[in-house]
Amino acid sequence: MKMEEKLAVKKPSLLKRFVKRSFDLVSSGLAIVILLPFFLLFTPLVAIAMKGNPFFVQERAGKDGKAFKVIKYRSMNNKRDADGNLLPNEQRITKFGKLMRKLSIDELPQLFNIFIGQMSVVGPRPLHMKYNDRYNDFQRQRLLVKPGLTGLAQVSGRNAISWEEKFEKDVEYIEKCSLITDLKIIFQTVVKVIKHESIDSNDKIGTEEFMGDKNNGEN
Repeated sequence: MKMEEKLAVKKPSLLKRFVKRSFDLVSSGLAIVILLPFFLLFTPLVAIAMKGNPFFVQERAGKDGKAFKVIKYRSMNNKRDADGNLLPNEQRITKFGKLMRKLSIDELPQLFNIFIGQMSVVGPRPLHMKYNDRYNDFQRQRLLVKPGLTGLAQVSGRNAISWEEKFEKDVEYIEKCSLITDLKIIFQTVVKVIKHESIDSNDKIGTEEFMGDKNNGEN
């Protein structure tokens, strides 16, 4: 399909957005209540393991590209080289951090982002603000909806697929957005977490920076 044929994605209808927000609010609220004892016990453990602040807070792009602060459990330390630059991810992640990532526990604090309306349970993952100017017209459509804790790209390969493939899945999700679709993706996510599929390998932590793709559609 040519790029110009893929640029007609519409925002979900008002009814779909209402149903989605209601689901996000109820599900995240229940999850927070159920997991409250876990948060109270686990957060100090992360603080001890990380020797300080247990949370990783970073500005990310939300709906329409607007900035918000995403919150996660820290899985890396802040070790730097002689010039003051942060060491590569592979040298900063701790054994405890690897375990959290393997079980996707580091993502759980984002339930609070969902509860207050900055994120959804399902949607394109929130990425760095600097990427907003690197998307082509097709890719920028991923910003039409709130970012999610999980999404179609995550159950379709996560770090095993390219940025371009991830963005294709993000836009595909917006086209198919519905409660049934969300429930299917949530189920697939749970299965993948249990099976430890599409998790960072031992020799590579995270993904390479997206530098932009101007070949298909211009900014």
